[in-house]
Amino acid sequence: MWPALSLVGGLLLATAACAPASRDRTTVVVASGADLESANPLVTVHPLARQVQRYALFVTLARYDTALTPQPYLARGWEWSPDNTSLTMHLVPSLRWHDGTPTTARDVAFTIDAARDPVTGFFRRGDLATITATEAPDDSTVVVRFSEPQSRFPLVLCELPIAPVHLLAAVPRAELRTHAFARQPIGNGPYRFVERRARESWTFERDSTFPAELGGPAQIPRLVIAVVDEPTTKFAGLASGDLDLAGISPSMAALTEGDPALALVTYPVAFTNALVFNTTRAPFSDLRVRRALAAAINRQRIVDVALSGLGVAANGPVPPGHPLLAEAAPEPAAAALLDEAGFRLGADGVRQRNGVPLRLTLRTVGSGDNAIEQLVQADLRALGVLAEVQQMELGAFLRDARATDKPFDALITGIPGDVSLSHLAAMFESSQAGGALDYAAYHDTDLDRLFAAARRATTPDDERAQWRAIQQHLAAAAPVAWIYHARGVQGRSRRLHGVQMDLRGELVTLASWSLAP
Repeated sequence: MWPALSLVGGLLLATAACAPASRDRTTVVVASGADLESANPLVTVHPLARQVQRYALFVTLARYDTALTPQPYLARGWEWSPDNTSLTMHLVPSLRWHDGTPTTARDVAFTIDAARDPVTGFFRRGDLATITATEAPDDSTVVVRFSEPQSRFPLVLCELPIAPVHLLAAVPRAELRTHAFARQPIGNGPYRFVERRARESWTFERDSTFPAELGGPAQIPRLVIAVVDEPTTKFAGLASGDLDLAGISPSMAALTEGDPALALVTYPVAFTNALVFNTTRAPFSDLRVRRALAAAINRQRIVDVALSGLGVAANGPVPPGHPLLAEAAPEPAAAALLDEAGFRLGADGVRQRNGVPLRLTLRTVGSGDNAIEQLVQADLRALGVLAEVQQMELGAFLRDARATDKPFDALITGIPGDVSLSHLAAMFESSQAGGALDYAAYHDTDLDRLFAAARRATTPDDERAQWRAIQQHLAAAAPVAWIYHARGVQGRSRRLHGVQMDLRGELVTLASWSLAP
């Protein structure tokens, strides 16, 4: 029995041995705040699940270096046609799926074609919009054709793990999300899947045959992703040695630094926390109401109180200091906007229209104290708006967020971006399932044209102009109230070595991690 966390009488790590498996040199245990959404890279949004896919279970065609420049990986080299409308990639020939089947160009062609099919629901589909065809002339050669000249290697190919054509080609793409492969995958990465215990753990073992051309076998024999949703439980697991790595609450940063067995790791992440309105449901279909509620949030107080300063207040989807950042527009007067929308402040301090109070339910994931949600709730109450926080399990939350007919008022959620900050459309583009605007049911043809123009930009000045126009458009429409740009905060056991974290993710150096006795 591999490790699984229990909260009966405190933190326990159950194993078949007398001592926790995490205390030997064969197993590293990493905490996840929720069960991994899926093992299928074509349908996954959950950030840690995507990292497990990229760095443990599967491989990508290319991968980022520390400067976020694409480097060869499964594609050991590539070249462009003279007119930059055709990309030919040459694959490492020795990689096999964990069932022994060779990984070939057919797998690559299948993966790209499935990802750009809208029926699949791949959340980065927009980044593949200019691809017109994918061909596999032989087992180790892939040709990708584009509708227009490309200015650079498609960065999405650094983040799209290759999926097995021999296992998934016969599955209708509309059923990929629910197919058994999502829970019992066959990969081709440095770690092979062993076992999933629903809402408890995922276990992976090192593939001893992983090719030297791709880095060779990983250092640690076994990886366990343990589901631990309570921040205090994560810290207790770190302190006891049951966990080797865990995202922790910023409020516990000082405790972590004070423990001689632990190290605090903070790092930049492409992740923004936001309040997403259901723009199809009254009164949130009213622009004045959305802008008023967005303006009422005291973002800096949230960063200072809930994050202990380990974050940056957001006035849009682009973080401060980024060259694509647009100048922020002045905040509107929230009370005046609600007055204009007909919501008058009553004697009880609650805004009403035609005798109906202005109230909303804020849906969120988890079971903790939800400090951020409570601060938003208090800010809205000060404006005369009644807000109720509703905590949900991740699967149910995503089901409702993605539903065509949205059954909620508003969501408070993290929106993952990709590490290339010039491709922030992955976070919120209206044509992509999983983006914040998809959750908000917000669609605007002018905005779509701006996104398309941003992708076609060939000069830095043109790219900046298009992205600033996008930000101005979103600020005016307010389908999303951006709250803060996150900074990763992890507790690490000092016996775990080789860990490096940056915009590429927490698991980027997983294959080279090692455990001291």
